[in-house]
Amino acid sequence: MDPKDLILTTMNWNEYLKGWSQRYRDDLVNNIMPFWLKNGLDRVNGGVYTCVDRDGSLIDSTKSVWFQGRFAFVCSFAYNTVEKNPEWLAAAKSTIDFIEAHCFDKDGRMYFEVMADGTPLRKRRYVFSESFAAIAMAEYAKASGDSTYARKALKLFKDIRKFVATPGYMEPKYLDTLQAKGHSLVMILINTASRIRNVISDPVLDQQINESIASLKDFMKPEFKALLEMVGPNGEFIDTINGRVINPGHCIETAWFLLEEAKNRGWDKEITSQALQILDWSWEWGWDKQYGGIINFRDCRGLPPQDYSQDMKFWWPQTEAIIATLYAYEATGDDKYLIWHKQISEWTYAHFPDEECGEWYGYLHRDGTVAQPAKGNIFKGPFHIPRMMIKSFELCNILTDKE
Repeated sequence: MDPKDLILTTMNWNEYLKGWSQRYRDDLVNNIMPFWLKNGLDRVNGGVYTCVDRDGSLIDSTKSVWFQGRFAFVCSFAYNTVEKNPEWLAAAKSTIDFIEAHCFDKDGRMYFEVMADGTPLRKRRYVFSESFAAIAMAEYAKASGDSTYARKALKLFKDIRKFVATPGYMEPKYLDTLQAKGHSLVMILINTASRIRNVISDPVLDQQINESIASLKDFMKPEFKALLEMVGPNGEFIDTINGRVINPGHCIETAWFLLEEAKNRGWDKEITSQALQILDWSWEWGWDKQYGGIINFRDCRGLPPQDYSQDMKFWWPQTEAIIATLYAYEATGDDKYLIWHKQISEWTYAHFPDEECGEWYGYLHRDGTVAQPAKGNIFKGPFHIPRMMIKSFELCNILTDKE
């Protein structure tokens, strides 16, 4: 039975989750992974291309470095969670080999873009390339059984902390006239540390998670019922266009990172409560009551957002909401979250998949029409969509196994 045909009641939620579990798995195995193995995997130089048109044809051979880590992670995660497909494991190894051979500068930092053969093109001030390479190595260590990659992941994580903590190591986003901290780095280090902790133990991993969870409270503003993207060093509200930004998809992603950690601690009550508060606030800001789907940006005062894509529907906030609602339902048993899961899953599957050419569109107008048809670029590729399918397949099976 197709999950969209079910009306949720206490009698049929189990069948509903089984239906979605199968759908996520089928879409991953028969659509998403084959699309990228065919069109993205560079069988000459190693690594993966992501700048591909609707039909998978290459439109730019520039390689996104953070997607090298993201793809290697997804291939390994799928191998560990869904099925032991040797092609996925080989793709992960090829991409990690490319990372190690071409994507690190002499200072230990990683590039942001390289040419097809690995020639460096660009560095940025962020450590996201490093964080995704670290989770790729950790997940590959589990998939391959080679513990050297777990040690490499841990070393890279400690390097990340050094880069962030050392004054002058990375160019600041703002001049000294504006003292601020961003939500992105705080939240991503929770997930990075937790993925590495799955394969190797070190006190610094738990330390980072605890620091990030505490820091996230600075971004939570009850007066706006919102988690903001930027605040002052001690959580001060910055009443500017940038200081008022709410990114619902980012906040919802943070919520499921927290729920995953709460579960790891036996459903820690304080972390669970923090996560659910963020999810509830962010759903209210993000869910488009007129057209459906999670919208890109809001202003916490209800003023016009600055970003040109503020009212669009991107692929990744939808996938984060699918995961988060399943985690929230697991944490609480509250049907509200299963109803939200039904809303976001049905809207997402009605608008993003390309039934003719495979994979998903990435960029929709607010009303759900396609803004541009390319399947990938430097920022969209095989990560959020397959990660959602793998994680949601896993969560649906956990929930149905409870019965």
